[in-house]
Amino acid sequence: MAENILEIKDLVVHYETEDGCVCAVNGLTFNIGKKKTLGLVGETGAGKTTTALSILNLVPNPPGKIKSGSIVLDGAKILELKTEELEAVRGNDVAMIFQDPMTALNPVMTVGEQIAESVELHEKVSKAEALERAKEMLKLVGIAESRAYDYPHQFSGGMRQRVVIAIALACNPKLLIADEPTTALDVTIQAQVLELMKALIRERDMSMLLITHDLGVVAEVCDEVAVMYAGRIVEIGTADEVFNSIRHPYTEGLFNSLPNLKQRGEDLVPIRGMMPDPTNLPKGCAFAPRCPYATAACEAQQPALRAMGGTHFVACDAYNDPDFKLGGVK
Repeated sequence: MAENILEIKDLVVHYETEDGCVCAVNGLTFNIGKKKTLGLVGETGAGKTTTALSILNLVPNPPGKIKSGSIVLDGAKILELKTEELEAVRGNDVAMIFQDPMTALNPVMTVGEQIAESVELHEKVSKAEALERAKEMLKLVGIAESRAYDYPHQFSGGMRQRVVIAIALACNPKLLIADEPTTALDVTIQAQVLELMKALIRERDMSMLLITHDLGVVAEVCDEVAVMYAGRIVEIGTADEVFNSIRHPYTEGLFNSLPNLKQRGEDLVPIRGMMPDPTNLPKGCAFAPRCPYATAACEAQQPALRAMGGTHFVACDAYNDPDFKLGGVK
């Protein structure tokens, strides 16, 4: 049996717009093991959500187009499946929790109907049986079964997010994609939702791709971490490897821009500059214009991922200099 539930290799996704070609994902490669959680981290515009939509083959076309690469989900080649085959996979083998639960839910259907719809579609059961399953799912995520007959506007933000989780898990998917699932929630509700997701994934032996910009969430939930910048993975490894042995200047910048309770009163160290224009990416390393360690070689060619030991990989040509080392997280 394959060890990975998801394998993405050399994925390239572009958006053809009037202003030019937006290079959203540029040669992305990573795997997610069975019963593992991978955190995909990066700034807004790094290509995280486009990557998630690609896994479901839901990149809006036009203007988006998957130019090349392969996506294999539990042995199925997603980009080669026909429409009806994809519909059987979505919601059944792979499910997604979207960023905003209010826009993800249909305002004119009860939450019970929305959960039951997925069950009825994939498991060919009656409406009554599907509704009973929906009530069970609501109870599983901590919502009273009687609320299956309520509409989305009758729930708080945290409760709506629980409903979205119930929809995603209704058919026991093998892979759960969570796209910034706690962004719109306050800190207390965020912690509750994260604990709920961790418990459900553990109980159901699922894998998860967690997309976020919150390193604290990644530390709490993920087994592995991939740091994404301008459509590429710049550092990837186990959570322990990435958090405790930072190797890429961009990862260092992310950590240095976070408050540190041990160093109260000290100024944060922001990453200088802005993300590059995706319609006009630099020839070499996309982070080079913002990198304090950049050399002429960094601007000449795009660095490939290189092994740093164990399962830790980094895309940085500065390591060709034997004397190079990062400044360290402040």
